Amino acid sequence: MHDHPHGDSELDEMTARVRALETILVDKGLVDPAAVDAIIDTYENKVGPRNGAQVVARAWSDPAFAEALAQDATTAIASMGFEGRQGEHMVAVFNTETTHNLVVCTLCSCYPWPVLGLPPVWYKAPAYRARAVREPRAVLAEFGVTLPEDTAIRVWDSTAEVRYLVIPARPEGTEGLDEAALAELVTRDSMIGCGQAKSPVAS
Repeated sequence: MHDHPHGDSELDEMTARVRALETILVDKGLVDPAAVDAIIDTYENKVGPRNGAQVVARAWSDPAFAEALAQDATTAIASMGFEGRQGEHMVAVFNTETTHNLVVCTLCSCYPWPVLGLPPVWYKAPAYRARAVREPRAVLAEFGVTLPEDTAIRVWDSTAEVRYLVIPARPEGTEGLDEAALAELVTRDSMIGCGQAKSPVAS
């Protein structure tokens, strides 16, 4: 989970209910909290984001796929085997030298599970939802993303009808890397827009 001061303690009603149920099950000895944490970590940080990272790496490597992704992201992503509930109506938005994209869901927590896994707690926090729209540059700075003043920031509001996947800019110095190596540079946060892809040196 991203360690971030966005009022994570403010839980929506559904999250609060899930937490309460989990507490009851743990207290009764019916659920091992370590097992729950492991499952959450798998879906939040491994399974889903790895799928999305493969999509991004393919887009970086294959111009034809990138074009297909821009035209119909749902179909292009499904062609890689990543589809299902919460993966419908996908739209891919591409970061460029002049534009940075950031995704938020102001009314709920719509999130493309097939390519990003479970949403992080901060993504569902009311503070993130409000501030990402009102002051996106400041929010990005808190995540460690400092952009030039002349870089435009576009904030996309996910809904049940449309879910967005950010295609981060390809890092410099990656020309000789294959798709598997490129995918290792793609982070969950970079596909939401609150982060950037890792450089091959840093990774």
